[in-house]
Amino acid sequence: MQGLDDIQLRDILTRAIGSDRAGVALEAFHQPASVSVRINPSKVDEPEAFAVEHFGHDVQRIPWSPYGFMLGERPKFTLDPLFHCGCYYVQDSSAMVIGSIFRDMLPKTGDCFRPARVLDLCAAPGGKSTDLAASLRQAFGDDFLLVSNEVMRSRVSVLADNIALWGDPNVVVTSVDPKAFARLEGFFDIIVTDVPCSGEGMFRKDAKAVEDWSENVVTLCSARQKRILADVWPALRRGGSLIYSTCTFEDAENDAVMEWTADELGGTVHEYDYSSLEGVIPTKTGGLLVPGFVKGEGQFVSALIKNTGVDGFRLSGKPAVGTAEKRKGNLLIHIPGSIVREVAALEPLRPIQTGVAKGELKGRDLVPSADWALSLALPDGAYPVADLDRETALRFLHRDSIFLKDAPKGFVLVRFEGHPLGFVKNLGSRCNNLHPQGRKIKMDV
Repeated sequence: MQGLDDIQLRDILTRAIGSDRAGVALEAFHQPASVSVRINPSKVDEPEAFAVEHFGHDVQRIPWSPYGFMLGERPKFTLDPLFHCGCYYVQDSSAMVIGSIFRDMLPKTGDCFRPARVLDLCAAPGGKSTDLAASLRQAFGDDFLLVSNEVMRSRVSVLADNIALWGDPNVVVTSVDPKAFARLEGFFDIIVTDVPCSGEGMFRKDAKAVEDWSENVVTLCSARQKRILADVWPALRRGGSLIYSTCTFEDAENDAVMEWTADELGGTVHEYDYSSLEGVIPTKTGGLLVPGFVKGEGQFVSALIKNTGVDGFRLSGKPAVGTAEKRKGNLLIHIPGSIVREVAALEPLRPIQTGVAKGELKGRDLVPSADWALSLALPDGAYPVADLDRETALRFLHRDSIFLKDAPKGFVLVRFEGHPLGFVKNLGSRCNNLHPQGRKIKMDV
């Protein structure tokens, strides 16, 4: 580890978790990082059976995630068509603990008069948002809105792609500063904030985090975290939940920030039995995950209930029945009817991605969008279907021309093992490949 030697790292760990635990953690930092995935329950009916069949019998359930599995080795995910179908997401197991706390909050969230509203404030690359979307759909069906925000424009395209692969049309992608949400006073029931931090929990995976670390960085991060929470706080309704997480062990960025938020902004620490989560170390306000005690990387998580501000953000009118469509230039966009009013309220934020693009109008044709193929909203039987073998699926993902012997001419939905993968336009002698250039597999296939 360049930048910090073992003595310095032991000192950091000792401050955070005590000298006895620090030795265990330090040893773990010199071991290879683990590999884990989270299955998409909206696309896979039996997640555990899928994990065993697809990744092997040595997969292990992650204690705090009903759909999370530890893998025995790292496969080449890029060359797996089911990854590109959105059947699973590759995510560190420790990061999945945020989803466990989130699910504990959901019974406090429902409102029979409107959809649940959730904000993932620092969302890229999309691991938390896909986890939250799965839990929201399990709890509320189509009656929820998830806003997935990433302030750094350079990371938004990756976030939008991962949301599209996951396929949930009730997710809106934005790219604004946290303070922009303050105009939506009391709008959200839950705000999830996985904030920028000094990154000690990622030392095993990220050499740059080691190089960049300093005590000054910790101080700067703590101040920044408080600013982020203060800026977004007005958007959370009274009685709503704030879930806060970092990938550092520093008290100044963890418990101290939560205590400051409770005292200065007005909240109560959410009571959760962190000791019930295998390997998680309870702290004053939350839980700490440390390599050596858990198989994943370092993570801190805590939650508050807001006890100040307004009770909620009421919208006029009634939710639409069924679905809605809107035009954006020549693009036709599908929006679930349950969230039409919420989507309208977000328009001043100029969302990057709303609902799911069905396709682009070109003359008399509606050229179907790749995102529409992957969406949960795609109706059965909407397009002729062609099932591809693995070799042909990879050539499709490589944007090569493929040949479909028995498929009709026109737009065809191509699938792999029954899961939609994308569209082609079948010309008979060959197919025009409609897979997006930005998602093209760059590896040799």
